[in-house]
Amino acid sequence: MERLINVDNQVIYYNANIYTMDNTGTARASAIAVRDKKIVAVGTYADAQSALTGRYSRKIDLQGLTVVPGFTDCHIHLLWYALKFRQVDLGCVESIEDVKTGIEERALQSKEGEWIIGYGWSDHQFGNCCPHREQLDEVAPYNPVALSSKDRHSKWVNSLALAMAGINKDTPDPDGGVIERDPKTHEPTGILRENAQLLIDRVIPVSDSRISKEAITGIIPYLHQLGIVGIHDCGDEVFFGVLAELLAEGNLNLRVCEMIPLPNLDAAIKLGIKTGFGNCHLRIGPVKLFVDGALGSRTAALLEPYLDDPDNLGVCAITEKELTDIVMRASESGISVATHAIGDRAVGMALDAFQKSKSAGKSAGSKSLRHRIEHAQLVSPVDVQRFASLDVIASIQPIHATSDRYMADEAWGDRSSIGYPMKSLAKNGVHLAFGSDAPVEEPGPIAGIFAAVTRKRHDELSQPGWHTEQCLSVEEAVRGYTIGAAYASGEESIKGSITPGKLADFVILSKDIFTANPLEIATTEILGTVVGGRVVFDKIGLNRT
Repeated sequence: MERLINVDNQVIYYNANIYTMDNTGTARASAIAVRDKKIVAVGTYADAQSALTGRYSRKIDLQGLTVVPGFTDCHIHLLWYALKFRQVDLGCVESIEDVKTGIEERALQSKEGEWIIGYGWSDHQFGNCCPHREQLDEVAPYNPVALSSKDRHSKWVNSLALAMAGINKDTPDPDGGVIERDPKTHEPTGILRENAQLLIDRVIPVSDSRISKEAITGIIPYLHQLGIVGIHDCGDEVFFGVLAELLAEGNLNLRVCEMIPLPNLDAAIKLGIKTGFGNCHLRIGPVKLFVDGALGSRTAALLEPYLDDPDNLGVCAITEKELTDIVMRASESGISVATHAIGDRAVGMALDAFQKSKSAGKSAGSKSLRHRIEHAQLVSPVDVQRFASLDVIASIQPIHATSDRYMADEAWGDRSSIGYPMKSLAKNGVHLAFGSDAPVEEPGPIAGIFAAVTRKRHDELSQPGWHTEQCLSVEEAVRGYTIGAAYASGEESIKGSITPGKLADFVILSKDIFTANPLEIATTEILGTVVGGRVVFDKIGLNRT
């Protein structure tokens, strides 16, 4: 008769192939001793056994399997990702007609006046056919429709949605946004770029906390299956409230560093909230703001025009003065800043703001204030060096490099050689933190590690990698999801490596990705995930003796 054991007591994991990611201590080990949610010893079986006291400790033979620190997704929109499964999925559509079919099906299931929300379309899916509000009007005339693009930097809406938002031919483009218009009539086409999306967002009903909580509770176990023990989330006050409720109930089995949305910065400053406030379960991160748009929507801000759109330099979502003022004001208040910057012009603007803030001494409140740039997809060589000199973290999503490679070549041409420059940044000593940007891409650190190491997509194993001079080593890639992630949230003293005294967060892999053929990384499975000494995902019977 098998007996379930509570693993929150004393456990020895032994006969393992452990890569600790410890910068100063043991790099490799064969055993871990866990007590009271923390690692108490790393080394040999004898080391682990001698560190534990009392009459009983459970012993788990890992039979040579590889163990690494638990993965953290450093850039995710978890509530969006969780809620997308309730929306119309447009990720695989191949034509406007496919979209219309999906929206018509949902309209038939919906009450009149009920919003239809969809997600996942891209301009390049439709060839020469341009999305237009009238196409949605045909299949959903009595329901407002709002369809977010895959990169979430554009919305495609119907006429009823435009009317509810009060958008017409006389509505001016908002700062940092574009309302696309018919060149003859000046009427909105139904495509809203960047900050123009906010005009629609303000009239879309917000999901209530019950639905949000159900969605989050349902998705966390899936993250555990991917080896994810923590996230840096780009959410809002609704999501933070859900997390706080789950934490109070003892049901938050995920370590969350929650970013502050820019509209909430003044309230955070007034309350005296600083980056780092919280605990190992729920922690306040940087304030998040946007400098530009995205590659897919051709709104990433560039120094030179898009190759396939010669009159377009992208969209700056903020002015240089506004950006600098925000960085200085946040820094003075002990709040670090995370800037979304994809194009080389936007990256340069963000670095300029950080440099001005540093020169002005605007860092009161904490020596550990760590600013970061999210995405950094196109970076000029001089700015690679500025990342290092300013000690700015590069928060990058390796999977973007491979999923975007063909689109990047079309948009940037030869400039793709400085795209997603992970190796160049690493060589210059820049701190890297890796994530997925889900729901833009699927979460999954193994897929991200594979992309960072090979610069290939999982479906093109026999083809050459994309600008392989930017390939990382396996160790560099794993660090981006472990100790690099911990550094980015200011938690490297308690997490990110398998080190005595740190939280017992680690994952068990089906393969030794450090020695295997790099192509085999793509098929590596997560066999077990441990958070705070508790097994939260188990494919090999860790919870049974």
